[in-house]
Amino acid sequence: MFHAWVGHIKEAFNSFISEIWSEPRLFTNLLQACIPTKSLTLAKQLHSLIITSGCSSDKFISNHLLNLYSKFGNFQGAVALFDIMPMRNTMSCNIMIKAFLEMGNIESAKKLFDEMPERNVATWNAMVTGLTKFEMNQESLSLFSSMNESGFMPDEYSLGSVLRGCAHLRALFAGQQVHAYVMKCGFELNLVVACSLAHMYMKAGRLNEGETVIKLMPNCNVVAWNTLMAGKAQNRNFEGVLDQYSVMKMAGFRPDRITFVIVISSCSELATLDQGKQIHAEAIKAGASFEVDIISSLVSMYSKSGSLQDSIKAFSECGERDTVLWSSMIAAYGFHGQGEEAIKLFNKMEQEKLAGNEVTFLSLLYACSHCGLKDKGLELFDLMVEKYGLKPRLEHYTCVVDLLGRSGCLKQAESMIRSMPLKADAIIWKTLLSACKIHKNAEMARMVAEEVLRIDPQDSASYVLLANIHASNKRWQDVSEVRKVMRDKMVKKEPGISWVEVKNQVHQFHMSDQSHPKSMEINLYLKELISEMKMHGYVPDTSSVLYDMDNEEKEYNLAHHSEKLAIAFALMSTPEGVPIRVMKNLRVCSDCHVAIKYISQIKKSEIIVRDASRFHHFKNGACSCGDYW
Repeated sequence: MFHAWVGHIKEAFNSFISEIWSEPRLFTNLLQACIPTKSLTLAKQLHSLIITSGCSSDKFISNHLLNLYSKFGNFQGAVALFDIMPMRNTMSCNIMIKAFLEMGNIESAKKLFDEMPERNVATWNAMVTGLTKFEMNQESLSLFSSMNESGFMPDEYSLGSVLRGCAHLRALFAGQQVHAYVMKCGFELNLVVACSLAHMYMKAGRLNEGETVIKLMPNCNVVAWNTLMAGKAQNRNFEGVLDQYSVMKMAGFRPDRITFVIVISSCSELATLDQGKQIHAEAIKAGASFEVDIISSLVSMYSKSGSLQDSIKAFSECGERDTVLWSSMIAAYGFHGQGEEAIKLFNKMEQEKLAGNEVTFLSLLYACSHCGLKDKGLELFDLMVEKYGLKPRLEHYTCVVDLLGRSGCLKQAESMIRSMPLKADAIIWKTLLSACKIHKNAEMARMVAEEVLRIDPQDSASYVLLANIHASNKRWQDVSEVRKVMRDKMVKKEPGISWVEVKNQVHQFHMSDQSHPKSMEINLYLKELISEMKMHGYVPDTSSVLYDMDNEEKEYNLAHHSEKLAIAFALMSTPEGVPIRVMKNLRVCSDCHVAIKYISQIKKSEIIVRDASRFHHFKNGACSCGDYW
C-alpha cells in the first residue's frame, strides 16, 4: 500500500486491483488515501467497484465510504448511501450526524440522534458541539447535562462549545458549574477549554476571572492572547486592549488576522489615529493588510478618527469586497455627512450584484437623516422591505424618526413611533425629543420627555434636552423645575468630555477644566482667541447656557466648554496647518459650532470634530454639515 500512503492513488488502484477481490478490506486503505487528495472521481470509481465486488454490505467499508463523501462535502451522496446501507452501527450514525450538522439540517441530526439504540462519546460530543454552532445554546446545555448523567466524558471541543453557549446566554452560574466540572476532569490547562472558559467569564463582565484563567495557562498562544484582548474590548476597556497588544508583542508572539481586527477596532473606538496608522503599518508588514475583515476595520477606524480620505483609500485598494466592507464604507460616508456619496456607493454595490443587509440600510438611513435627504431616506426604507425582504429593526425605525424629525415633520415622526410593530424604547423617543429641540417645539417636547422618562426615569439626556428647549425660549422657571426634578430623583448629568491626540498622547478636557498641566496657558490662549474672534464678528450664543445668570458669566461658561479647551490646546501644541481632530462624547452645542467656524477661518486650520452624532469638518469658516446636524 506504499503508493496509496504517498498519495499516488491511481498507481495504488492499479497495483491492488487484482488483490482487492481476495482481500476486500484493502478498499478501506484506498478510500482513506482519497481523502487528503480530494479525489472524488476515483472515490466514485471505488464505490462502483465496491458494489460490483459485493462488498457494499460490509459495514466497515461502507462507513469509510460514507466518511469519504461527508469529508468531500458531497452530502447528497452521503445521505443516499446511508439510506441504502443494509447494516449500520454507531459509527455510521455518528458520521451521518456530523454530515447533517455540516449541511445545516439540525432537525435530521436530532432525529437520528434520538433514534440511535446506542450512543458513544463521539455521538454526544457531535450533538453538543452542533447545537452550539447553531446557537441552540439552551438545548446544548441540557444535552451536556444528560451526557454527564449518562456517564460519558466530554472532549475538549464539546466542553469549549458548552462554555461558548454559556457565554452567549451570559449564563454565569451555569458557566461556573461547567468550570468546576472542567477542573474535576483535568481539562483546566487545555488550550481550547481555557480560552472558551476565559471568554465565558469576560462575556459575563467578569474580566478579572477571565484574565486569571489565561494567566494560569502554562503555555499561551496567539488564540489565548486574542481571547484576552477580545474580552477587554467587549467590556469597553479599549486602552487595555492596546496595552495587552504591546505586552503580547514583547512576549514574542506574532499577531494574526483576528488580533489586527480586535486592535484596529479598539483604535476606532478610541479615535486614536496615530496608533491606528502604526498598527496598519504592522498589518502590512505581517502580510495581513489585504484581508477583507481587516480592511473593513481600517475603513471604520480611519472614518471614526476623522480621516475619511484614508477610509476611501483603504476601500479602493481592496480587490475582493464583501457586503461588510461595502457597508463599512457607506457608514463612513454617512458619518462624515456625505449622504449623496453613500447613496452612490450603494448603487455601485447593487451593480456588483451584492445584496445589502440590515447594517447596509441602517448606514444609508443614518446618512440620509444627517444630510436632510428625507425623500431618499423614505424610499430606501421601502426598498429595504419590499425589494430585499428585510425586516426593519428598532434601529431602522429610529433612523427614520430622526430623518422625519430633523426635516421638521414632528407629527409624522410621532405617528411612526406609535404605529410601528415594535415596542418603542427610550432611544427612539429621545431622538424625537432632540428634533423638538432643533425646531423649538416646547409643547411636544414636554409630551415626548414624559414618554422617555416613563421608560427610563434616570435618563439625564432627556432632562437636559428639555431644559435646553426651555432655556432657548427664556423660560427660566421651567428650567428650574426640570433641574429640581433631576435633583429630587438624584439624576446626574453626563459631563461633557473632549479629547485630542497630540504626539501619540491623548489629552482629555472637561468644561472649565483646570486639571491639565498647561491649564493656565490654555485659558490665556483661549481668552486671546475669543477676543480675536469677536473682532471678526463672533457673538456668543448665550441661549445655550442652562442657567439664568448675567451675560458675562454666560460668556465665561461658554468659553470654557470642553471642545474649545481641546482645540486651544491643540492649536498651541501642533505646527500651523496640521489638521486638528477633536472627539467629544456629547453633541456639539450651537455656540461651539459657530465659534469653531470662526477659529478655522482665523487660524487657517482644518478642525475636525466628532461629536456623539457625526463628524464636522470645519474649514475656511464653514462646516461640512452645512449647519444641519
